[in-house]
Amino acid sequence: MVGRLLLRGMLVGALAGILIFAFAHIFGEPLVDRAIAFEEQVAQAAGEMPEPEIVSRATQAGLGLFTGIMVYATAIGGLFALVFAYVYGRVSPFGARGTAALLAIAAFIAISSVPDIKYPANPPAVGNPDTIGARTELFFVMIVASIVAMVAAVSLARRLAMRYGSWNGAIFAGIAYILFIGLVQYLLPAINEVPEQFSAVVLWRFRLTSLGMHAILWATLGLAFGAWAERDLPQVRYGRTTMRRA
Repeated sequence: MVGRLLLRGMLVGALAGILIFAFAHIFGEPLVDRAIAFEEQVAQAAGEMPEPEIVSRATQAGLGLFTGIMVYATAIGGLFALVFAYVYGRVSPFGARGTAALLAIAAFIAISSVPDIKYPANPPAVGNPDTIGARTELFFVMIVASIVAMVAAVSLARRLAMRYGSWNGAIFAGIAYILFIGLVQYLLPAINEVPEQFSAVVLWRFRLTSLGMHAILWATLGLAFGAWAERDLPQVRYGRTTMRRA
């Protein structure tokens, strides 16, 4: 059963990848073109020679974008299925659809939304190339901290639910998660390398588009995978459900 769930997760992830590519190609690539044009104007004004184009812009926006998104989305779909197989029947009394939806919402918050608040996505021409390593490390530190805090919050909610009820336990755990994330974001250094002349509209739309791509990924996994998995999974028995191995 776990093997079949893994395959289904990867297939749903591939479906999400197709949807993300269409969304990114329509809404994201025009913004990237505008950012590249700004970068070229700044370089020309500074008297710098244009860098040689190793990969054509058409390939980057077409095959390159499609390949990168498909690999990422398919891999995330497989990981999502494995985590789902572990938490199903252990974290909540919901069936496959409810469990998949809750897992997708938690992943969207922990992996996409929270790190994006501290270190939002930036288009080309934004950011110092010399600091890309440090910025990448800080971004992944934020992701790890958010995931660990989310897992701890779920565990805390289950413990508090036995004493204060499920609703109150979830509220207390949510507050603890927010306080911890707020502390981490306060302690981590801020990064602000946006040029003053860069269009605020382009920057804002690019960040919204980036967040929208993540929303499509997790929404597709939460809805499509849950509906597909529900067909073969046994009726959930909270705290006792086990998966047949195949």
